Amino acid sequence: MKCIKTRETVLFYDTDCGGVVSNIAYLRYIERARCTLLAELGMELTAMNETNLFPAVIRTEVDYLSPARLGDEVEVSACMEGAERVRATCGFELSVSGERVVARAKQIVALVQMPSGRPRRIPADWFTDNESGESF
Repeated sequence: MKCIKTRETVLFYDTDCGGVVSNIAYLRYIERARCTLLAELGMELTAMNETNLFPAVIRTEVDYLSPARLGDEVEVSACMEGAERVRATCGFELSVSGERVVARAKQIVALVQMPSGRPRRIPADWFTDNESGESF
């Protein structure tokens, strides 16, 4: 299982009228972390354009546990947790300053060949390298 960490600073446009991070901002944070994770696994965005092989999000689940606020540093831990033949599960944990967990999420992604949209097998090496040893 491969894991990475990214950091996001909560900006004004990330917050709602109550002064807390809005649900769509959490999805942006997760999206950036997933793209970074996939790049670490050898799926750079520029390379995907050459092969026409793309990860497609087919499901996202988010549990919002505690509010993050303007100016907070949000750490996003992302792990490639498992796979079936043509889809993989990514797990995410978002915390403020690496301490207070504010959200947990899971995404299921399918690897598809474009322009046909046909699913392709997930590479086995996506799940054999876990430098951090983390899982959640």
